[in-house]
Amino acid sequence: MRPKKTRLIKCAPRERCFKPICRPLSRLKCVYLTIDEFEAVRLACLEGLKQEVAAKKMRISRPTFSRIISSAHKKIADGLVNIKAIRIEGGCCKIERRRPA
Repeated sequence: MRPKKTRLIKCAPRERCFKPICRPLSRLKCVYLTIDEFEAVRLACLEGLKQEVAAKKMRISRPTFSRIISSAHKKIADGLVNIKAIRIEGGCCKIERRRPA
C-alpha cells in the first residue's frame, strides 16, 4: 500500500465531537471522521465546490477526493441514522495557516 499524501486543510474543526442529546457520550457508539474527511465535506457540501476544484484546494487528485467524500458521507449517515456520536480526529493533514495581509 502506498503512503498517503499529506492533505491541505484550510479550516480546522472548532468542535471535535458531535453527539445526540438523547444519551450521555459514555453510552454512545462513535463514528470517527478524519480531519481530511471533515475538510472534504466543508468544501463540497458547505462551499458547494465541484470535486475537481475541491481536490485542487486540498492538493490531492480528484479520484482521491471522491473516495474521501464518499467515506465521509457514509460515516455521517451512520452517525445520524444509528444514533452515534461523530468524532473528528486523525488523518494525514497539514493545516494551512492564513498569512496576515
